[in-house]
Amino acid sequence: MQKRLRVRDGQERRSQVKGHVASGAGLVVDPGHTLVSSSSSFEVAPDWPSQGHVEFQQVVLTYRPGLPNALDGVTFTIYPGEKVGIVGRTGSGKSTIFLALFRMVELRGGRILLDNVNSRSVGLESLRSRLAIIPQDPFLFSGTIRENLDPLGRHTDSDLYQVLEQCHLQAVITQMGGLDCELGERGKSLSVGQRQLVCLARALLTQAKVLCIDEATASVDQKTDQLLQQTIRQRFADKTVLTIAHRLNTILDSDRVLVMHAGKVAELDSPAVLSKREDSLFQRLLTSGQQ
Repeated sequence: MQKRLRVRDGQERRSQVKGHVASGAGLVVDPGHTLVSSSSSFEVAPDWPSQGHVEFQQVVLTYRPGLPNALDGVTFTIYPGEKVGIVGRTGSGKSTIFLALFRMVELRGGRILLDNVNSRSVGLESLRSRLAIIPQDPFLFSGTIRENLDPLGRHTDSDLYQVLEQCHLQAVITQMGGLDCELGERGKSLSVGQRQLVCLARALLTQAKVLCIDEATASVDQKTDQLLQQTIRQRFADKTVLTIAHRLNTILDSDRVLVMHAGKVAELDSPAVLSKREDSLFQRLLTSGQQ
């Protein structure tokens, strides 16, 4: 009887989890967040985007009428496999770039292309299932590590343990009881850094070509932070990685840095070039150590 109850409880919880997953396993959306509606269902190739080419063309986004544009004519191109850091002071539009990319808020103007396909022509579930994100506040379900890694039950135990090992979490999870160990409310059994590593493991399972990282502003212990950076460099070496950086030292080895200011692209070049320019906003951010 107890076993039957546990199975039933697991089935009910998985059903609830499915209701809160905006994609196969790429983007997990807080159930309290209001989503935009999907108005299109353009069929893309199963491996789209196969290259990870991201292009913003004169993108304009406003949160509501009467407010200034959060993105004001933003144009840039990120090439396949590039590692790009996104920086800027509070309110510059850094996080809004990700909201636009995942269509959490629809554009007022311009367009976003992924491998030359207009993202607005793709259904929301399809779009978000092809992208991976590690949010600033890592969102985990009140359930098991298995349910958090693989909400729809598409992967084997071997797959799950493999990504846990790649993200330096296998020993921790094994000590806690394995794949079916409970993580507590919103994953409170894990530290902030470990929760980010779980999100990274979830991203690895999607095999997405585009990874978006919004660095945690909360205190992350140095060892875990180093493991996070190391895993990203090793496991996403051939992927396009966009990182919103709140600590500039983490993106100094990026291919390029995108500097945002007042909803516009202020600079886009390599860290080495920008740091040597006396009039560079990036150089001033480095000097002040503030964003």
